Amino acid sequence: MENRITSTTELETLQTETKLTLDELVQRGARRMLEAALVAEVEAHIQQHQDERDEAGLAQVGRNGKSQARTIHTGAGVLKIAAPRVNDKREGQKFTSAILPPYMRRTPRLEEAIPVLYLRGLSTGDFQEALAALLGEEAISGFSATTITRLLAVWQEERRLWQKRPLTGKEYVYIWADGVHFKVRLEEDRLSCLVLIGVRPDGVKEVIAIDDGYRESTESWLTLLRDLKRRGMKAPKLAMADGALGFWAAPRQVFPEAQHQRCSAHKIATVPAKLPKRLQPKAKEQLHEIMRAPDYQTALDELARFRRTFEDKYPKAVETLTKDQDKMFTFFNYPAAHWIHLRTTNAIESTFSTVKARTRVTKGAGSRKAGLAMAFKLLMMAEKRWRKVNSAHLVALVQADVKFPDGQTRILPDMPKSSDSVVMQPVEAAV
Repeated sequence: MENRITSTTELETLQTETKLTLDELVQRGARRMLEAALVAEVEAHIQQHQDERDEAGLAQVGRNGKSQARTIHTGAGVLKIAAPRVNDKREGQKFTSAILPPYMRRTPRLEEAIPVLYLRGLSTGDFQEALAALLGEEAISGFSATTITRLLAVWQEERRLWQKRPLTGKEYVYIWADGVHFKVRLEEDRLSCLVLIGVRPDGVKEVIAIDDGYRESTESWLTLLRDLKRRGMKAPKLAMADGALGFWAAPRQVFPEAQHQRCSAHKIATVPAKLPKRLQPKAKEQLHEIMRAPDYQTALDELARFRRTFEDKYPKAVETLTKDQDKMFTFFNYPAAHWIHLRTTNAIESTFSTVKARTRVTKGAGSRKAGLAMAFKLLMMAEKRWRKVNSAHLVALVQADVKFPDGQTRILPDMPKSSDSVVMQPVEAAV
């Protein structure tokens, strides 16, 4: 049955909404959806505690009207929201909305845009115009250079405290390391950030550190790793990094038990540059065959084929490929489901892809501390969206020193070797 207008009020509302612009409709719809979500959240909380009563039999948790309306800056524009309140009479208990936390004044999307613009070399005085172009005038009303300055001070303090947090009891099975350079021009040089991301035994990715590093020197990495160890961080099983870093000498001193894996994406990018352009597509195809081989022996066979094809005329290409060969294929000793994560440092590269594009460097001198705070905030925002590594349950087995030759493990490792029932199979088949 069709819905019909049954009152003058409904007709007036419909006539008003048909005159709205698309942006206004989106804004109004966003406000209604947010209000409905807040009400549903409160009702669910009250329902959860409906059996809790006081001595007089009255409910301990109930509605308590609405809070004073506050302005929220969102990608859909500025919304005025009066959130429903909860009267919780239980001692020491207080309801806090997960949808709209106290003191939230802008959505993460807007906060995330600020670090991106700063790290791409935009001066704070140009932020309002850039944000207006990205998110619309309504979304940034009341937003100024002073707002940026206040936010920056808060983020710098957040990073300072985070960088001192204790790591006792923290375990990271895998770590990615990379040096990330930004276009913000500083007093002496470009901003270079040393970034470490780790994988916990439960498969969750987590930012471990982000620090200032002078041209990714070994001494800078040593200082960072020593500080992490001093705060309680244990040695990882495997470290992944680019071959151009001063990184590799550092873990050998601080975490000598950790194994090393070179980033294959950087190999694929640098090796073809040693060849004529007409041969580069063929070289890239063979490089992909090497890096994506199903097992260690096949990878060696493909590497030998590349050598036969190019070594006579282009020895520098082969030399670039085989440099640090012992670190190229370490990932074959870990679960096959994890190879896609372990072959590259993409966990770091992808996070900063939006700010590493070629852009004009800001004319004014940036601040090193401000740049680090912006990069820190961008990483923290990204961390919330990261998913676990594939087959996350296998990470704990790696931590327990279970062996995975060619990505596989024994289903029954304690059986006698003579038993025909012991076969090498992917661990996925056994879990």
